[in-house]
Amino acid sequence: MARYTGPRWKLSRRLGISLSGTGKELKRPYPPGQHGANQRRKLSEYGIQLQEKQKLRFMYGLNEKQFRTLFNKAGKMKGIHGENFMKLLESRLDNLVYRLGFARTRSQARQLVVHGHITVNGKKVDRPSFKVSLNDAISLREKSRNLTIVKEALAERSFLPEYLTFDENKMEGTFSRLPERDELPAEINERQIVEFYSR
Repeated sequence: MARYTGPRWKLSRRLGISLSGTGKELKRPYPPGQHGANQRRKLSEYGIQLQEKQKLRFMYGLNEKQFRTLFNKAGKMKGIHGENFMKLLESRLDNLVYRLGFARTRSQARQLVVHGHITVNGKKVDRPSFKVSLNDAISLREKSRNLTIVKEALAERSFLPEYLTFDENKMEGTFSRLPERDELPAEINERQIVEFYSR
């Protein structure tokens, strides 16, 4: 199944979370459609688990195959399966480009990576799924530092996670440590996702 390219705001309203990170989609906090405001359907246990899985998958912009592969990889690591999974998602290059503030959204960050604007330890990387290791340095290529979308995104950045460090002069960020659970998206219940795939 290909990556979702449909209307993001409708999807955000359906899932009840902001996929863009701005929160603008949830001005009307009910599902889209003619009867969205009047829906009082109770979800089954399976429905709740599926919804949690879809929330996380669409939040990070992965297709089902990528998502499941990463989930299986997390299961082979030491520690709590669900937390390990979210840490692997957070370690993706496109996500860290977004977290550092080079892009306003994860999809914009993915585009920066694919178009060859991002380097890791001085080498150009154009794979959004690239797993960034601890202490890797993420920066913009020299000719990409004057991009308008990057300047605007950096100007609007209001928060930098504690597991990242950023050098304003070098326009370079470092993935200094793995995030703790309380630094990851609070609206996700990763236990439900583990139960979904354990069925």
